[in-house]
Amino acid sequence: MKRLLVGFILLVLLIIPLHVRAGVPFDTVKGHVNEVLKVLRNPALQGEANEEAKQEKIEAIADEMFDYIALSRLTLGRNWRKFNSDQKKEFVQLYRSILEKAYMDRILSYTDEKVTFGKETMLSEKKAEVQTHIITKSVEIPIFYRVYLKDGKWKVYDVIIEGISLVKNYRTQFRDILANNPPEEVLKILRKKTEKA
Repeated sequence: MKRLLVGFILLVLLIIPLHVRAGVPFDTVKGHVNEVLKVLRNPALQGEANEEAKQEKIEAIADEMFDYIALSRLTLGRNWRKFNSDQKKEFVQLYRSILEKAYMDRILSYTDEKVTFGKETMLSEKKAEVQTHIITKSVEIPIFYRVYLKDGKWKVYDVIIEGISLVKNYRTQFRDILANNPPEEVLKILRKKTEKA
């Protein structure tokens, strides 16, 4: 019995450092979201004159938070294989700009709403979903972050806003374009969108 207990304690001690090193998905998402909120609430970054500095800080947090290559690959699905290596690089860069713009517009419209953090659900050993809610005076907006473990860090590979997956939403659009057009056509559309942004 004593030997069994010692064996169990050793097993627990071996497992714990792995989780500590990797970071819990919930804590990682909460940490990133709170960093963004801190930037938004910083009195030194208020006003139009500080808008660029505020955006740069939020982009730096987003770069740490999101895996843009995984987002791109998942969004294109099977069509990812149609792109050559240069086209893939450009797609990731352009798609990132569009996502950052969409994320930035939503984030910068933040007017001190409350953000609550719900449960963490492990989808597999290396994938999880972290639930958050933005609470306004009139509505509660559910935003769920899907994360996966990459090189010891939890990275966002999809965001589900009010039940709509970011990846699936864009995948449908790109799939329709690529059904009758080469990858270059998608890149042209994305270039135009980023020029307007």
